[in-house]
Amino acid sequence: MAKLTMKRFLQTLADMFPDAHCELNHTNALELTIAVLLSAQCTDKKVNQVTERLFQKYKTPTDYLMVPLEELQEDIRQIGLYKNKAKHIQELCRMLIDHYDGEIPEKHEELVKLPGVGRKTANVVVSTWFGVPALAVDTHVERVSKRLGFCEEEDTPLQVEKTLMRKIPKKEWTVNHHRLIFFGRYHCKAQNPQCATCPLFDACPSRRNLSKSKASS
Repeated sequence: MAKLTMKRFLQTLADMFPDAHCELNHTNALELTIAVLLSAQCTDKKVNQVTERLFQKYKTPTDYLMVPLEELQEDIRQIGLYKNKAKHIQELCRMLIDHYDGEIPEKHEELVKLPGVGRKTANVVVSTWFGVPALAVDTHVERVSKRLGFCEEEDTPLQVEKTLMRKIPKKEWTVNHHRLIFFGRYHCKAQNPQCATCPLFDACPSRRNLSKSKASS
């Protein structure tokens, strides 16, 4: 079996998903940060359905603090873990007002200080909104990286991130982050991956296991 190189993989991603982008709807950094926070263990489609109304009602950090926590919880009730997420949103907005003049900070090290904002969320915000090269590792990126043999099965998301950062040119981190997500979301899916039509099938180290799994399902 031919060994899959990162060069071939990245070119394949570019061919398959040249227009890959962040699919969370937003018009500013605050909306993007909240949308990514809400997307944990939830689909982008569901988040966009909820934020369509949410972002009409709440425009600024102050707006989120002007309502009782229970009201905000009800506004995002369709989202998984909505109680904790509503709490984090209000805590995040309070911190923005108290320490950042009501604005989302541009630096990664400041973003991760915000309640509910982990490394993945910070990476998405700095890369998508502020144009700073970053590689956010979500479930799609992690799954694809391990299936194709670029990372070890036992690697943590942080280890996956560091491996990809070494293997992918820095200037291409952001675009390939989006392409990796599209590849995992629409092609190399968790269930029923599209192995039969995959241009990388000949070099995929997981192809036998994936084919057996698909055949038995």
